[in-house]
Amino acid sequence: MATLVFSALGTLFGGPLGGAIGALAGRQVDSLIFGNGNREGPRLKELAATASSYGTALPRHFGQMRVAGSVIWATALVEHKQTQGGGKGRPSVTTFSYTASFAVALASRPIQSVGRIWADGNLLRGAAGDLKAGGQFRLYTGEGDQQPDPLLLQVEGTVRCPAYRGLAYAVFEDLDLGTFFNRIPSLTFEVIADTGPFTVQTILDGVIGDSDAALPLDGIDGFSCEGPLGETLNLLDPMFPMDADAGGELLTIARGRLQSAAIALPEAAVATGDGDFGAHAGYARKREPLALSPPEVLRYYDIERDYQPGLQRATGRPGPGQPRTVELPAALTAANARILVERIATRAGWARETLAWRTTELDPAIGPGAIVTVPGQLGRWRVSEWEWRDKGVELALTRIAPMSTEAAATTSPPPADPGRSNPPADVPAPPTILAAFELPWDGNGSGDAPATFAAATSAGTNWGGAALYVDHGDGSLLPLGASGRSRCILGTAIEALAPASPLLFDRSATITVELIANDMALTDATPRLIAAGANRALLGGELIQFARAVPLGNRRWRLEALLRGRGGTEAAVAGHGVGERFVLLDGQPAALDPAMVGTATGTVIAATGLGDSAPVESPIALQGITRRPLSPVHGHALTLPDNSLELAWTRRARGAWGWLDGVDAPLHEQAEAYLVTFGPLTAPAAIWQVTSPGLTIDAAQRTALSSSLPGESFRVRQQGTYALSEPLVLATLT
Repeated sequence: MATLVFSALGTLFGGPLGGAIGALAGRQVDSLIFGNGNREGPRLKELAATASSYGTALPRHFGQMRVAGSVIWATALVEHKQTQGGGKGRPSVTTFSYTASFAVALASRPIQSVGRIWADGNLLRGAAGDLKAGGQFRLYTGEGDQQPDPLLLQVEGTVRCPAYRGLAYAVFEDLDLGTFFNRIPSLTFEVIADTGPFTVQTILDGVIGDSDAALPLDGIDGFSCEGPLGETLNLLDPMFPMDADAGGELLTIARGRLQSAAIALPEAAVATGDGDFGAHAGYARKREPLALSPPEVLRYYDIERDYQPGLQRATGRPGPGQPRTVELPAALTAANARILVERIATRAGWARETLAWRTTELDPAIGPGAIVTVPGQLGRWRVSEWEWRDKGVELALTRIAPMSTEAAATTSPPPADPGRSNPPADVPAPPTILAAFELPWDGNGSGDAPATFAAATSAGTNWGGAALYVDHGDGSLLPLGASGRSRCILGTAIEALAPASPLLFDRSATITVELIANDMALTDATPRLIAAGANRALLGGELIQFARAVPLGNRRWRLEALLRGRGGTEAAVAGHGVGERFVLLDGQPAALDPAMVGTATGTVIAATGLGDSAPVESPIALQGITRRPLSPVHGHALTLPDNSLELAWTRRARGAWGWLDGVDAPLHEQAEAYLVTFGPLTAPAAIWQVTSPGLTIDAAQRTALSSSLPGESFRVRQQGTYALSEPLVLATLT
């Protein structure tokens, strides 16, 4: 701009000569404001976000890179509505979740595969190919025969759905957006475009034909070509000199790689005309002063830090000014980046020395990029330019570092440190472990609905929860909601728990359990906490409480000071075995909707998490115990003087666990009724239905029963609104 201004002013006041002087002054101003006019390619930038703008250029990727891509197709968010509860006066809860399906273009040339995927900086897909969120992922590598995606074909139709041949893209179907604030997250992909080293020829293929550019890009593991090819080559030139020669049949880049040794130039040819350099010597040597901003810093994408921008500095004495930073949008290790920055600094230092050489002997092997030696001049030189003139071929030569110096920078580089990072853990989602059970009524509410729970957990700390379902026996899974991300504490008994009285604090018996994970732990509880319901656990079919938990190592714990048969499960005090399921009832199990679960026998609860290839199923332990009356207690039999038998017992009420006032608790049944039987429960010889806790058997009936079934017993069960209680043995006839 200043060139035009000064040139116009100079012409106005001084004619053509003034215009030339003005233009010269203008160029000096331009160089101060805009630099020396050199063009630079794309600068290194922070990891970009996924875009969806029209007209965005799709880059070509080489090697292995982390790229953002561009959204090329998407559906609207799909809302999923789920209502739970609402039966028998219970409030209903409606939850909403959202999914989306979309396609992301990755590269305008075929690739081989995709590794990890990040969403908002967190891992969405691990190196093993496992998705960390619900949904499906499909990759199309951009081959010439790839077929349209089934989802796009279904939505758009055969007329409007292209196969995007030659374009590598990824499709997400029904991606769960719950962890991304119900929006499509910003995605970056680890694209593996090529395996093994690639060359400049790989970058030129498909863009420039008839070229010879098999220059290895040693140390560069990945590179993206986003702009014009010239800018791309200009980015790589400081590390890999790319002098190009188009004088032959092929465009030859870096001719020096074709040489086994440097080519010796003949003696310089003398020219004495006006404007000829070298006077009587035939050459002119020049040494530039130290640059004010020497290239001593390299910024790059660090593979060891998940492709975050990294920085390496060259060793040596700092230059006179602020060092210039070379922006290289390539994927490197810290060690290779250190080698490249040392190479850049070394070459920049030696390249300050240039030589203009005239020769009249033309060697076809000499062209831009060739390595030569010069008579009477030390070292090796690279041909940067050549020009055919009437007085000979004039070569512009640039000094290159000695071979020993280049070898030292490559084989023994200074140590490089990529720095510390905190990458997201890439651990496959562990499988779900599930235990479903029903608990006795706790006294809150009406007690008419089963209190069914699902304890879902996993041995892995990165478990993200599971979706719960119910199967009523027909094989169909009905959704029950989510389990939550909190892991329940589960384990197994490695020994059989001995029988004990449910009426006493059991200080003699102990049980050793093995938890499913090392990070799970059990704690002690004081008597006051025990009375408040702490440390309740389900062991097999018995509810217990423990006051002490002794760690034994290797996930094993010994439970001591036990309360047995809690919640009316005294019938399960005997009959424990090895390998029984242990579930800590600490508030973490998820309460299930009783209206959805129902009361059908054989109902199964299922769970599916990200690490489950198939639903994990569990039958409902203690099914029916919520609405089942408690068995009567304190049964006794008294023989009267007339040889009749008087039977009596004491009832118990569901939910009446805290007897605070000494008054009989409400029965919580529609009516008080009992079923007294004599003989086997499945086929009793006699049945009596009574409405009070007592029954008298006359002498004749007693004698008849004793003679028909000697050794059999009288049993009583309370008749509740929904079920019969467990039996209580009252007396045995001999």
